[in-house]
Amino acid sequence: MTNQVLQKLVEMRGVETQYVDAWGNPATISETSKAKLLQALGYDISNESVIAEQLDTEIATVWSQLLDPVCVQRTDDEKQIRLRLPLASVNTEYTVNIDLEEGESHTFTVIPVDQTLLNVGVVDDLEFHEYSIALPQELPCGYHGISLCEEQTVIAEMRYIVAPGACYQPEAIKAGKKLWGLSVQLYCLRSENNWGIGDFSDLTQLVTKAGKQGAGFIGLNPIHALYPSNPEACSPYGPSSRRWLNFLYIDVTALPEYNSAAVQAVVNAEDFQARLETARSVEYVDYSLVTELKMAALNSLFDEYYNAYLKKNTKQNREFKAFIKAGGESLEMQATYDAMQEYLQNDGKDAWGWPVFPENWRDFHNEAVAKFAKKHKKRVQFYMFLQWQAAEQLEKANQAAIAAGMPVGIYRDLAVGVSEGSAEIWGNKDLYCTAASVGAPPDILGPLGQNWGLPPMDPEILYQQAYQPIIDLFTSNMQSSGALRIDHAMGLLRLWWVCQGDHAKEGGYVYYPLEDLLGILALESHRHQAMVIGEDLGTVPEEIRQVLADNGVYSYRVFFFEKAEDGGFYSPAHYPQQSMSTLTTHDMPTLIGYWHCLDLELGKQLGLYTDDDVLQTLYASRHEDKQEILNSLHGHGRAGDEVGRDVNITGMSRELNFALQTHMAYGSSALLSLQLEDWLQMDKPVNIPGTFMEYPNWRRKLSRNLESIFADEDIQSLAAGIDAGRQEAGR
Repeated sequence: MTNQVLQKLVEMRGVETQYVDAWGNPATISETSKAKLLQALGYDISNESVIAEQLDTEIATVWSQLLDPVCVQRTDDEKQIRLRLPLASVNTEYTVNIDLEEGESHTFTVIPVDQTLLNVGVVDDLEFHEYSIALPQELPCGYHGISLCEEQTVIAEMRYIVAPGACYQPEAIKAGKKLWGLSVQLYCLRSENNWGIGDFSDLTQLVTKAGKQGAGFIGLNPIHALYPSNPEACSPYGPSSRRWLNFLYIDVTALPEYNSAAVQAVVNAEDFQARLETARSVEYVDYSLVTELKMAALNSLFDEYYNAYLKKNTKQNREFKAFIKAGGESLEMQATYDAMQEYLQNDGKDAWGWPVFPENWRDFHNEAVAKFAKKHKKRVQFYMFLQWQAAEQLEKANQAAIAAGMPVGIYRDLAVGVSEGSAEIWGNKDLYCTAASVGAPPDILGPLGQNWGLPPMDPEILYQQAYQPIIDLFTSNMQSSGALRIDHAMGLLRLWWVCQGDHAKEGGYVYYPLEDLLGILALESHRHQAMVIGEDLGTVPEEIRQVLADNGVYSYRVFFFEKAEDGGFYSPAHYPQQSMSTLTTHDMPTLIGYWHCLDLELGKQLGLYTDDDVLQTLYASRHEDKQEILNSLHGHGRAGDEVGRDVNITGMSRELNFALQTHMAYGSSALLSLQLEDWLQMDKPVNIPGTFMEYPNWRRKLSRNLESIFADEDIQSLAAGIDAGRQEAGR
């Protein structure tokens, strides 16, 4: 096989051939990797003639579509669509109908040959022409429909999206105010009342208390739906669905009917109370135990609620039905999936995900699934009810953030994908390429590359589905929030695909329609008045940072990565204004862990560093970095004499910890996010990239109860110092 034909298909499907790695060196995708990526996209590459035939089919398919499935344009763009027709039809008069989202309609006629010719193609000896058709009036932002009619018969339809030029910005930030906030993994929160896992009532308490200290936002981990029947699959970045919520975050005690006799009999039982005490006291979240406790109470509570409200024409029933209607097929799918997984597990069957479901249950759209949902209607309603109550409690926390005067409030985190056995893939299998996984090439955070086990979306299918899955994701994740963080924001441009069975470093980049996705992001951002933060770490082309900035997306700046060529650290005063700065992230050690090299020590214990020479180089580099940090702190006057100047005799202390955090407060970034763990001077990380069962990722709780944190005079002093720094930086 020659590479020429294969290369044409590679180019057509947006597979990258060369890129610049995290160290600034040119890198090339191997021919083997490119071929495997095409296979993952569904192509047969067994021989040249088969590849050529598929190429011809792809080209013919494009020309046979009279209108594109979707077109995204900005408010300042000239409004136009593309029309493709056989040569014999270009002199015909057509009617174009524009149906605006708000209900208004416009109609005009067009003779294609009188318009601008863009391209000419030949398919099976038939000549096709592609024209640019100008739309005769300005259109408002929104999701509109365009149909093409010939003699009053609709012959083609498309979605037409008009978007603002950039994402929304809060008025406070527009006015130059510098905000700070706390980032927290919600499950980590301890409180006097939660059931061994942080919940939405804890979040309400946190935004209220932090707001009083001057915080402008609280940043959360992804709070996506996980697997209630497989609770140990607890990574917030490997969810079942990114549209729906993890209902383990529900505060059961705040639900209606909690005080009913039946529910109280469950929760006040001696065994229940003993297990509840265990769940609260352990150092790491015991997801299985928490799930057992919450489900026991929720089952009883739902029975009470169902009999009291859902069997009658009550206000509560009408509100529930409205929630179900708004959730549509997606909510039905998620609830059915959860009910099915539970059913199989109770029956002793393997049920980790849809790939091991019975054959006729492996696709949501199978008739057998509909029969199951009908037969188990009340159980499906139970899971819908939990989503409803989770959304209600999250919104209550959002209102608390607004009441606390937070200019941003809650900011949510959108994971880059879902796991293979997820409900999201189960409901839209055509969209996902399960023969591959998203990951990252070798970079600073992962020198061996990373494979995250998340099947990627096929960009062509996403386009054919008129971007509806992306619209749904942005819409649902901007609910009850003032900001959205896009995890691995480079996924808007390209994703590193790793084929099944391959090492992460053997993957390759597949490109996505960046401009279209940014347009949709801007539209949803304005609709929900939610600003957007793009996590742009790792292997990032410099030009994409400018594109994101031009689209109003805030960059992500981590102090420990912001190093100058001479080895020193850039002052936070030199960070871009349009950014969120931070000291550490959930994938990094805490400040104490970093300073005492606990991450390197733990990495060696876990087998992440098998080469002693490499490990010693990391220790030496860390030692140099710490000295540069001390130089920077003292050079900017952010550390007093109680903080040493010589790394050889200076350990991490409360004074050094607070000096680092206060140093960041005087930076130029519009947003400063600090980890609550560092306020508490904790040493254990929440996650160690590259590990699975070797370390208890996504489980480590905070060291103190929420009620006591903000009563601590040291914490109050730190918050006051950070707030003062932010105010001065904003002057």
